[in-house]
Amino acid sequence: MDSPVPPPAAAGGEPSPAGPRPRHRDRHGRGMRGPIAPPQVPLSVSRAEAFVDLVHDSAERLERRWPQLASVDFAVREVPVPGEDGEPPVEFLDSESVPLGRYVAAHGDRPDRIVVYRRPVEIRTKSRDERALLVHEVVVEQVAELLGLAPESVDPRYGQD
Repeated sequence: MDSPVPPPAAAGGEPSPAGPRPRHRDRHGRGMRGPIAPPQVPLSVSRAEAFVDLVHDSAERLERRWPQLASVDFAVREVPVPGEDGEPPVEFLDSESVPLGRYVAAHGDRPDRIVVYRRPVEIRTKSRDERALLVHEVVVEQVAELLGLAPESVDPRYGQD
């Protein structure tokens, strides 16, 4: 008859052939019992992952209106770095301004790319809703540059709260 209890350690204090049982809690029954939140709960999503989701949501929203955006690569970087990944250097307007995003034209086998910089956007916003609005505005501005249109033409709700 099979027993749900693992067999005792072999004689002489050696571990059983199945190996020692992992100990997740200390001998008093305290300690971590499991994850704090299940993976489907928003608590387990990092700020960086949530930001990437905001960028992709904004891109998908614009793709419904502009199907040619399906071939555009939307990326998220922490901060702008001059000349990263063989891209032309980031253009700073003056020493105090930091770009929130940029459009990089297709080159060779690389498609058009729109990059949104996470840290500068996060610093300028206080809540998730503000962040979502600013991310969408940045994406709309970069798509407008790509298409050669005004931001209001790309998304009629641009600039509205």
